[in-house]
Amino acid sequence: MHISEGVLSGPVMMAGAALAVAGTAVGLKKIDYDRIVHVAILSSAFFVASLIHVNLGPSSVHLILNGVVGLLLGWAAFPAIVVALFLQAVFFQYGGITALGVNAVIMALPAVICHYLFSPFLNRGKKAVFTASFLAGSGSVFISCLLLGFALYLTEKSFLEVSLLVITANLPVMIIEGIVTGFCVSFFHKVYPEILPLGRSNP
Repeated sequence: MHISEGVLSGPVMMAGAALAVAGTAVGLKKIDYDRIVHVAILSSAFFVASLIHVNLGPSSVHLILNGVVGLLLGWAAFPAIVVALFLQAVFFQYGGITALGVNAVIMALPAVICHYLFSPFLNRGKKAVFTASFLAGSGSVFISCLLLGFALYLTEKSFLEVSLLVITANLPVMIIEGIVTGFCVSFFHKVYPEILPLGRSNP
């Protein structure tokens, strides 16, 4: 879901950069430095998962895992995702430096939104944990698609058809992301509840 270099207009890139800087600043301020290892691990997981992608016009389709990152990290998802996207842009030319801010907002903002919507359910039973995690995984991808389409539309109204194509192509990804997120968070809930944002969860 990376937007390629040279696609977006200047004002859209500047707005994305400003939002990314603000989100990263808030994320750095809210990081619990006793859990910095968790941030690094989830940033690495995001980095690896989104390396396997299929190009689709000015964007691409791939696993994102921003639902997992957001659910477990909250605002710390911003710096975690920014670092991963920066390394992808430098080493693999995915997205690019000029589009880094917009790509970061597209992937990190939905992660934070889903954190606040679904993390309160992570201290409940197994079914509630899986359901909340599934909705966070699929919902974060859905919101990311909407933001991506909005960024393309603001750049050029003729990108509307491309935006709809990207959203449609990512529908299977939403389901897969939801399932992966559900199983991942359920696994953590069982064997390592300390990684969950609410601390040790109830059985």
